[in-house]
Amino acid sequence: MATNQELARKILQLVGGKDNIHSATNCMTRLRLRIKDTSKVKMKELKETEGVLGIVESDTLQVVVGPGKAKKLADIFVEELGITQDSAVSDDWQGNKQAIKSKQKKGPLKAGLETIAGIFIPLIPAIIAAGIFNGFASLISTLQGNGNLPVTGTWNFIQLMFSLIGASFLGYFAIYTGVNAAKRFGATEALGGMIGAISIGAQINEISELFGLFNAEVPLNSILTTGKGGIIGVILGVYLLSKIEKVVRKSVPDVLDLIVTPVVTLLITGLALVLVIMPVSGFLSDGLVSVLSVIINSDNTIVSVISGYVLSALFLPMVLLGLHHGLIPIYAIQLESMGGVSLFPVLAMAGAGQVGAAIAIYLKAKRVKNQRMQSVITGALPAGILGIGEPLIYGVTLPLGKPFITAGLGAGFGGAYVMATKVMATAWGPSGLVALPLMQPGTMLNYFLGIIIAYVGGFIMTNLFIKSSDIANV
Repeated sequence: MATNQELARKILQLVGGKDNIHSATNCMTRLRLRIKDTSKVKMKELKETEGVLGIVESDTLQVVVGPGKAKKLADIFVEELGITQDSAVSDDWQGNKQAIKSKQKKGPLKAGLETIAGIFIPLIPAIIAAGIFNGFASLISTLQGNGNLPVTGTWNFIQLMFSLIGASFLGYFAIYTGVNAAKRFGATEALGGMIGAISIGAQINEISELFGLFNAEVPLNSILTTGKGGIIGVILGVYLLSKIEKVVRKSVPDVLDLIVTPVVTLLITGLALVLVIMPVSGFLSDGLVSVLSVIINSDNTIVSVISGYVLSALFLPMVLLGLHHGLIPIYAIQLESMGGVSLFPVLAMAGAGQVGAAIAIYLKAKRVKNQRMQSVITGALPAGILGIGEPLIYGVTLPLGKPFITAGLGAGFGGAYVMATKVMATAWGPSGLVALPLMQPGTMLNYFLGIIIAYVGGFIMTNLFIKSSDIANV
């Protein structure tokens, strides 16, 4: 197995060398490269490289390598191979022009969803870690309450430490969101963090009382209260901040910029945030939570089963269209308002359906002696079980066509079970079996059973609708 340095240099060679790359970055499972001339990329050899799990071509060349490895490879590209980091501006004006033009060609919906993804993707490692620590802290408390763990100083210390680490991120989620939103919108990052901090400040409730907007009997129903509007309000506030900061900076003499620009920008944005953005975005968030409660958190089992099935079955087509990024704010809103995420475990079943479909295809490929397909599935299946679905999707089910559909139809059964049993996650991240520690302690078993059901569903649906002859010559 090649080292990360060897793999990085191999990828660099196959994409045309350093001179053919504008910039490099990563998401959770993919190394993302902005390529100057795609004709210089040796795509076939790149796909067959050991350590490369798949390739996705869009405005960037996305090399699927798996969680953890993606970040390490991106660091090697930037720090050791001298590739410009994606967020930086290069000296190649033609490359910058092309990159800007490629962004301009995107529709407003896709551009907006990619902006949201750009804000939250860098936070995913912290979201996962915080969720796991909170989950273990909750488990210890539950076991102590049931008498299965002693209520001693040692266990209390461990519980408090886990809770402290988890709260260090989730308790200040709005601030981290503000910082990353500022990066995305070109504002000063510290000022973006301050906007996030303002939204969760205790003084918000006192301001709300002054204007008669506070509901003392049910504070959460107030028009304005601490945290109202959640991350939607923070993102909108930071977007406004970025616009105001640029206008103010242009109007202020250089000698006064360091003092006047941040003060004036924060005053104007802060007033708009507290008096307009938070109440309006709070209304939108409350409405979204109400809709989610009907669809996702319904007490009616039939509604839960139907919604769980449909959401799981349609998730991967949403991924192909790039619409899945729009779900991230919903995860965050659920986490803020409910203390957990019920949508993520349901959607995680989609990848499990692909696993079941791939097993069915493997058996049919073996029957017709299609060794190439057997080899592809053998290499991609372990990654799929661990929640990295791209190798199976882009190497097996999607090229074949019908199995991509039957995998989704099978995954729906797992989604229906998970939704009906009210599985709740403490955070979101990679799916598959590796997501098991992210589930709240009392729902881990049902999440695991949901994965098994999705495996079986994908297998059965693919067996029913795919013939061995469909696999013979692919």
